[in-house]
Amino acid sequence: MPRLTQTDTWVKEYRELLRQSFAPDAKWFVGNHNGSIRLEVKHNGKKQTRVLPFEWSKKGFSKAIPEIQQIYKRFYTGSSQTLEAACEVVKVSDSNQKIDYSELIKEFRLFVPNASDTTWRKSYLPILTKAKELLERSKSKPHNGEELMMKALEDWTQGTRQRTIQRRSLNKFLSWAVARIKLPAAYAPPPTVPEIKKPKKIGYAFTDQQILALIDDEPNPQWQFAYQLLAVYGLRPEELRYLRIIDGAEGKELWSIYKKSMGGLRGDKTKPRRLEALLVRDADGKEIDWKLQERIEIGEQLPPLGAEGQGGLALRTHIRRRKIYQQIKADALKIGQEAVPYSFRHRYSKESHASGFDVANIAEAMGHTPEVHWQNYSRFKPSGTTEMYRNRNKQTA
Repeated sequence: MPRLTQTDTWVKEYRELLRQSFAPDAKWFVGNHNGSIRLEVKHNGKKQTRVLPFEWSKKGFSKAIPEIQQIYKRFYTGSSQTLEAACEVVKVSDSNQKIDYSELIKEFRLFVPNASDTTWRKSYLPILTKAKELLERSKSKPHNGEELMMKALEDWTQGTRQRTIQRRSLNKFLSWAVARIKLPAAYAPPPTVPEIKKPKKIGYAFTDQQILALIDDEPNPQWQFAYQLLAVYGLRPEELRYLRIIDGAEGKELWSIYKKSMGGLRGDKTKPRRLEALLVRDADGKEIDWKLQERIEIGEQLPPLGAEGQGGLALRTHIRRRKIYQQIKADALKIGQEAVPYSFRHRYSKESHASGFDVANIAEAMGHTPEVHWQNYSRFKPSGTTEMYRNRNKQTA
């Protein structure tokens, strides 16, 4: 029989202490793994092991026992009954005292430098603040990334654009934090989150006659000027504040220097672009030249657009009061479409396609990629099927 050393004695004492915490038939063991405590479980004929962050010593054991007891409890109350999951839950439950979530969010801000302060406040802070509240709970704290994601998103309606944006922001934060061991691995974002997909609303494209009616109905010359620019150049409302005259190879050119986020994780933004006019036609089909570039050059005033990033809101707030716009909006709904501030821009796309322009050129003029263009404006592509039937009818006429 081997001789018991002083070390063997304390090991036996601590093992006995643990054994009193387990059920009589529970097969839970502790051992030495390269100087650290290894926990071993035999359950349903399978062996599971986990090395714990405690040294194999009397002091290490005294710290490890409360955690092992919690792991044991979580193992049998959890849904998966795996040692790994139980350890992660205990680790997560104990992490709120070790992590300053406010500082963690501030640190993450440095890793999204391409997000403007407005985008950060609107698209990141709401969901990160909600996640912080959940993680700092003493009770009902989410134990993994999926639970955290689902609970944090409860404030946003399923299928909405804002919920999608908040989900992407939280996903990005969790991926960053777990990869840098700022958060336990259990908080890695789930591959998918159950979502209800609402059909995307079809944006209505103003006709030229409707644009002229809107301008005639508008008493404010500054807003008249804005409508003209939006229609002729296919601008995003926010771009009205970013119009500049630049000396080009063939003389002065009108440019938009607005840089819009292209989405994704890289933080890419659209590039400034030269604007190409697509003139509005009157009832007789005659093009109307409002001398827009010249008026920008002499500094004609545009209406107030509110805070940066709120150009679309300023336009919507103003135009929805006009009776002509209200009538157009009602007519659009009858055909399952929605008149919106971007309807000026939709007109530009529709008329460009009707003119037979190449998609790459249209996308360049509108300041986005051909892929983005097809996602939003494929409905304006001339139909080969329609052309085929039209030609057949001509032959039999």
